[in-house]
Amino acid sequence: MKPWRATCIQMRAERACEAEDAEAARAVITRNRDRLVGLIEAACDTADKPALVVFPEFAMQGPPLGMPVAEWIARACITIPGPVVAPLQALARRQGIYIAGNAFEAPQEWQGRYFNTSFIIDPAGEVILNYRRINTAAFPSVHDFRTDYLAATPQSQVFPVVDTPLGRLGVIPCGEINVPEVARVMMMQGAEVILHPTNSRFSEAQEAAKLCRVSENMVAMVSANIAGPIGFSPDGTHVGGRSHIIDHLGQTLAFQEDAEESIAVSALIDIDALRRDRRADTGLSNPHLRARYEMYVPFYEQARFYPADHFLNAPMADVAETAAAIAVARANLERSGVLTPLPAGASEPLSTVEH
Repeated sequence: MKPWRATCIQMRAERACEAEDAEAARAVITRNRDRLVGLIEAACDTADKPALVVFPEFAMQGPPLGMPVAEWIARACITIPGPVVAPLQALARRQGIYIAGNAFEAPQEWQGRYFNTSFIIDPAGEVILNYRRINTAAFPSVHDFRTDYLAATPQSQVFPVVDTPLGRLGVIPCGEINVPEVARVMMMQGAEVILHPTNSRFSEAQEAAKLCRVSENMVAMVSANIAGPIGFSPDGTHVGGRSHIIDHLGQTLAFQEDAEESIAVSALIDIDALRRDRRADTGLSNPHLRARYEMYVPFYEQARFYPADHFLNAPMADVAETAAAIAVARANLERSGVLTPLPAGASEPLSTVEH
């Protein structure tokens, strides 16, 4: 396989939640989508045309910023595929490229629920991967109704990986890159490249997490961040930038520190080199040949912290309803010894919710 080019679409985006009504919100989404299409077209019009592009999390809708679930679904959520995604599908066909990114999806089969969903469109214009984010603080998760979701969803589609002529691809959005198990399970299903649509301010922890997921799994990563203010910073205090392409050995192939709109973060991905290096016995620097996963199984089987099926019987109506689930998680973590019980009369520490 010849090396192929990936490009990050570092773009600005408006927030649909700030529009005055549903009609205005849909206009915001259309403007964002059209801006995205224009930037992808510009990337394809360069001498280094990409085979694959990744666009940021929240690029088309922005985040709900605490908007109640029913209102957010009515105002901004889409189906994938559907009318909002159709121009991206047409663009993929027209240019013969893969397009990966993220959107808020409210699928018809799960009425009253929406998901932070990442997807890939192939050069035929087909949506070939759809991953509904598991670990999230600000949005509903399929873990909230785990029993029903797993009954209806093949195991291969819970943490999906798709085999393509570019290699085997998976997508992990934004802060979920901090959760080692997500990338690990995708690697166990063959993932060679992790696509990372993100919408995040600078965090040393998250920058380190990207390198950790790469080195733990010997995967390449294409991480596309938002330009300008991040979605969770309406006052513009926190900005994006730092789109990053990393090879399977943790070496930076392309990077842009600033938060300006850009298609400049672009690099060649060498899947043949990745496959060769995965077979080489280089001791513990090759995590595949010497991994001892069976030793961890009984500990994971005993781990019961954040409660599954917390919204099994009725969808979450407001993110504030997760407080009860967090209380259960704290109690479970105390019993396990991870958390130290608070002294009598003490209150829980204040925190800010990150998505």
